[in-house]
Parts: sequence; C-alpha cells; structure tokens
Amino acid sequence: QVQLVESGGGTVQPGGSLRLSCVVSGRIFGYCEMSWFRQAPGKQRELVAHILTGGVADYADSVKGRFTISRDNAKDTVWLQMNSLRDEDTATYYCYAHFIGSNTEYWGQGTQVTVSS
Repeated sequence: QVQLVESGGGTVQPGGSLRLSCVVSGRIFGYCEMSWFRQAPGKQRELVAHILTGGVADYADSVKGRFTISRDNAKDTVWLQMNSLRDEDTATYYCYAHFIGSNTEYWGQGTQVTVSS
C-alpha cells in the first residue's frame, strides 16, 4: 500500500520560511514524479511545484524564486523549501505522486501552512 506522509507545516510570519517534507512508502520512489499542490479556503487546488524522476523541476509563477522543490531517491523523500512567505501562501499543502509505469497516482493527507503577522 502506497503512503505519502507530509510534515513541516505550521504558522509563520510574512517573510519567514518553512520546509515541507513528504516521505513515500510502498512503491519505488525513484519511478515517480512528485508534486506539491495547495488549496486555500474557497479556492481550487493548484499546482505549486513539480519534479521529475531525474530532478528537473518546474514552478507556478506565483512561487518562482521563493520556493524550491527537491528530492532524494535514496530517502524516498521530496521537500518543498518555502522562503519569503506571503499571506497568500496560506493553504493546505498536499504531496502528490504519479508512478509513471503503472500510471497510478496518490495524495498525502495535507499539511497546513499559515502565514500571518
């Protein structure tokens, strides 16, 4: 059974930083593309960052230059480093895995990030 377990959310002041982690178990991590999504109250879930198996990454325009996605295949882990946080970054952040070979996808349970002074 595949599980995605996120951690690292919390409350931070504007301009601060947080680092989210997502550990994947149950499948070979190196074969999956990983993403972070977020959903704010009353809004649709949106893609924040995406990283391919080889490490190539892409970002939503709203977070470019502030957020960094990375992965360590040996640790079955993907991270989202969030710097220069803004009020509008407040949301529940979800880890997402897409296993290429089987074309299956999985979601984490979400972790809350609140940016507030």
